[in-house]
Amino acid sequence: MDLRAQYPRSVRETLNGYVHLGRMIDKCRAVLAQTQGEYIFPCPMDSQLLEFAGLTAERFLEAVRKGSDAEVANWVREQGASHSQEEIGEWNRRLLTREPDTEEKWEYFKQIRDASDASRTDISSWADLLDLEEGREVPRRSAQASVQP
Repeated sequence: MDLRAQYPRSVRETLNGYVHLGRMIDKCRAVLAQTQGEYIFPCPMDSQLLEFAGLTAERFLEAVRKGSDAEVANWVREQGASHSQEEIGEWNRRLLTREPDTEEKWEYFKQIRDASDASRTDISSWADLLDLEEGREVPRRSAQASVQP
């Protein structure tokens, strides 16, 4: 996958029940091909998924090197920490709604958001920001939903 020419999957796409897993695989494939462009593996979102799954970035990268998406997803389920569907669902919800947690991160977030679409002050989660920045449709959110300073 050449991330210099196309975007990875949306963080919202699920693979084996996990959001972000497909995107993380896309980024790993690009790292292996040295076509990641400005994308980083492991980024903070990757690290959150890896920590929840009880896996290391090195082991995950090796699994991607050896397998298809389905094989990697099965490897995560077999080699990773055991979680119920409810636990995975709650983790997915937290990842998709995570907002910047410091004033400095909010400033950085707003710079990226405003460069993409200054009218979208309703966007406050990192997942929505990635979709906005990559040209995906992001539903309008209630302005009261954000805890933005």
